[in-house]
Amino acid sequence: MITMSGERSRREFLKISTLGLAATASAEAWNPSPRDAQEGPKSGLTAWTTAGDDRFRRLPPLAWRKTTGATSERTVIVDSKVQFQEILGFGAAFTDASCYLFNQMPSASRATLLRELFHPSEMNLNVCRTCIGASDYSTSVYSFDEGDPDPELKRFSIEHDKAYILPMLREARQQNRELFLFSSPWSPPGWMKANNSMLGGSMRKKYLGSYAQYFLKFLEAYAAEGVEIDAVTPQNEVDTDQDGRMPACLWGQEYEIEFVGKHLGPLLRERGLKTKIWILDHNYNLWGRAICELDDADLRKYSNAVAWHGYVGAAEMISKVREVHSDCAMHWTEGGPDYTMPDYATDWVKWSETFTDVLQNWCQSITAWNLVLDEKGRPNLGPFPCGGLVTLHSQTGAETRSGQYHALAHYSRVVRRGARRIGSTCEMKTVRHVAFQNPERQQVLVLTNPEAANVVMVRAGGNEVEVPLAAGSVTTLTWA
Repeated sequence: MITMSGERSRREFLKISTLGLAATASAEAWNPSPRDAQEGPKSGLTAWTTAGDDRFRRLPPLAWRKTTGATSERTVIVDSKVQFQEILGFGAAFTDASCYLFNQMPSASRATLLRELFHPSEMNLNVCRTCIGASDYSTSVYSFDEGDPDPELKRFSIEHDKAYILPMLREARQQNRELFLFSSPWSPPGWMKANNSMLGGSMRKKYLGSYAQYFLKFLEAYAAEGVEIDAVTPQNEVDTDQDGRMPACLWGQEYEIEFVGKHLGPLLRERGLKTKIWILDHNYNLWGRAICELDDADLRKYSNAVAWHGYVGAAEMISKVREVHSDCAMHWTEGGPDYTMPDYATDWVKWSETFTDVLQNWCQSITAWNLVLDEKGRPNLGPFPCGGLVTLHSQTGAETRSGQYHALAHYSRVVRRGARRIGSTCEMKTVRHVAFQNPERQQVLVLTNPEAANVVMVRAGGNEVEVPLAAGSVTTLTWA
């Protein structure tokens, strides 16, 4: 909801030895076949880079050679025998604002952009967020049941979303049938809150049962419109009311535990819904709260996943939760660029460092904030100056891409659903690295170089290859 600081360092992350990581991962790791363990790369590298004027440009062919000599600090060692979390995917948010702008585009232009963003042969965005009612990036403040108290939800309606949100979701799913959607409310209906408003305030305990029914009605109504929702979070950013400046709601830790364990979880299971519940949906620094919620036996019957935002704290705090609850999934569910920053269109290194951090700390998915906004971060009824993954210029209709978009491409275009993060090590601290093995055994390495041009030696199996890294670059390599 608020944007990431351009100055904040992303270089410090949890340093766990390969041996220690392997032990931590053992409960969920694959057991590689003897062929995987013994053989090195069979094919040459394919590599793409973003740097300077290049955007995901394919590099000249690189060829493996047999390993020679000792390693140096410039050596990046990829080890497919060490395997960690399974990857769900990458994406961004279908806010009311983004869907409104998609809907304003000429149909041919919209179809082209949606194909670029979602088709498996292009950006392949396949994990996206929707809003249950208004967020700060909406054209108006609304819920599905506003007005006087209505505990029986007789007034419930998703009519607002039928105009352009649901049509855009259906169009996106036509481009990518594997699109995984999760949904989050920024606020319950105002009458469920202590201040009787969707702006700020806190949840009233007496309406937890009605609110669970509200979620159920939302899920069933969306399904009736042909849009299945795969997961929900009880509340976007549980620990802030944003000073009453936008749709928001405080949820105490005990309220979220009771809501999931006593109301929402049992209700969804009773109705036979397989919708997942991801808790917290807030910043890294709330890792202690996440552990305490997962410690609750009733909650754990219905939730085994935590949603994270990256605005406060550091990504290694995710691993603190993972160390205690090793069977729980982690998802990074929000972070957006600031359109007022001069490097908005070129800060791909910052974002790739962020993505590397959260993936190295067990996240299975990455979901950026608004898919599309205009050049002034609109429509927006809140106080924060976010930009879209794509900017749609209000006067000309021209489309430009953010640095976050270009960073995300280095992951979403090549890392497939069902991939596993695998071991990668390097003594050089400036170059960041994260590696994966796709389901078909193709291996992927993403290298982020924030400083001067450099050359690294990549080793896999018994082979190695020198890889040039441009200054301020993100480089992705694949091989089989």
